[in-house]
Amino acid sequence: MRYLLLIYTQEQLEMSGDETGAEFAAYDTFTKELRDRGIYQAGEALRPTSTATTVRVRDGQTVTTDGPFAETKEALGGFYMVDATDLAAKIPGAKHGSIEIRPIFEYGAAEGSASEAVGAAG
Repeated sequence: MRYLLLIYTQEQLEMSGDETGAEFAAYDTFTKELRDRGIYQAGEALRPTSTATTVRVRDGQTVTTDGPFAETKEALGGFYMVDATDLAAKIPGAKHGSIEIRPIFEYGAAEGSASEAVGAAG
């Protein structure tokens, strides 16, 4: 089963240059692990929520507004799409944010549980 691992972190997280470098290196290592295991399907970092546009259609009218749908402390900052069940706790952003696990609806396939994708940190 495929999962979308949504990475939520604080957009204005204060980190030193060394901490930022270590975070990027950890993401590179994690991504390499996914690729080496053959389970990586997609993954990207996202621009800040200030660059987002929200679209709604109400009574046949399309309305767009700047910014995200809702204001929160944590914002969707990136994602991985994987075919695995044991990786969410290894994502570096889980240390200071949260990872939302969403099984991808596979038309015609049996459904699974997101709790299967939590896995261990080690």
